[in-house]
Formats: sequence, structure tokens, C-alpha cells
Amino acid sequence: MTFPDELQYTPDHEWIRIEADGTAVVGITDFAQHELGDIVYVDINTLGQTLAKGEIFGSVEAVKTVSDLFLPIAGEILEMNDEAEKSPELVNTDPYGRGWIVRVKLTEGTEADDLLSATAYRELIGQ
Repeated sequence: MTFPDELQYTPDHEWIRIEADGTAVVGITDFAQHELGDIVYVDINTLGQTLAKGEIFGSVEAVKTVSDLFLPIAGEILEMNDEAEKSPELVNTDPYGRGWIVRVKLTEGTEADDLLSATAYRELIGQ
């Protein structure tokens, strides 16, 4: 399993890449997709909504389970990954690339202090 150092992580197994323009890209980690198994559906029903950190912004459905997705940082859901919606297996095969899930406009003054580094996330999951 891989955990890119340039990303930040949550204990709920989402990753986030904060961009210089005040947006962020969010997806689920390689560990999460591995634990869920084959992902068959990505459901994002919060497009255009502004959510608080930790709120559910959607879900992913695997063959045997559905898992809620929690927003790692407060912001407005600007865009969902249409490619992952049409081909949800991308979340399994390329979780940090083509399998990203949403793009978020960060709320002004948003803090990212309690996000985990790749090293801290590896420790959390026992890797």
C-alpha cells in the first residue's frame, strides 16, 4: 500500500491535497479501498453545499458494504469526480490519482492542524 507524503490524512481514511488556490482535492486512502474491496458506486449528494469538518459528504458502495465519507476540512463541495462516478473501480485502482472523489473550496480560516502526515497515518493503521 502507498501513502504519498505530499498528502494529509484523517483517522477516517480520507486523504486531502490542499492546493495553493484555496481548494482541496479529497479521496479515500489505499488502505480504505483495500479494506472495502471492489467499489461499485460513488454517491455524492452534497454538490454545492458548504459543510463543516467531519460532516458526511457522500458514500462509497462496495460489493458487501457502504461506507460514509467524512469531509477532512470545512468547505464547499465544488466538484465531484465524474470519471469516478462513471467508473467507480478507479477508486480501487488509482485512489490518489484518477480515483479522487471531490474538490472543495476551503472555508476562510479553516484549520488543517489535526490532519495526519503519511507517517502518522501509517502508524495509525499499523503499517
